[in-house]
Amino acid sequence: MAVVEQLLRTEADGTFSFGNYELPEKKKLDNFEYEGNILKVKTFKDITKLEQNEMFLYESVPGTTVTHFKEKEDGVSFEVEGPGDAQITVGLEENTDYHILVDGKNIGPMQTGVGGKLSFSVPLGNASSKVEIHK
Repeated sequence: MAVVEQLLRTEADGTFSFGNYELPEKKKLDNFEYEGNILKVKTFKDITKLEQNEMFLYESVPGTTVTHFKEKEDGVSFEVEGPGDAQITVGLEENTDYHILVDGKNIGPMQTGVGGKLSFSVPLGNASSKVEIHK
């Protein structure tokens, strides 16, 4: 897997990819249209953050590269790569139970709070992991 040089792009399979954890300084790209939504990404080695229609959607510390990000009726799925372990926060529905799978392993059910945010850690170390989050 490689970083997303243009910061945000659509993929042939209908998903989108974003983030560049190799950047030494923060870069951003906004007003990117995807399926009727406006996306904005800020990324560099310390953090990657994605907003959709000015609402929080994804954040990782340190920065990561995310490919094949897809929102579904019952959650999201994506692949993530970074230089080391990452703390990831995803914006979902408020007060809802979700199951998180990382590389097919269930890391447990979690519940979002009033803000709809779900946080978890992913061990990376220059390898990619597939993340699936569903109700």
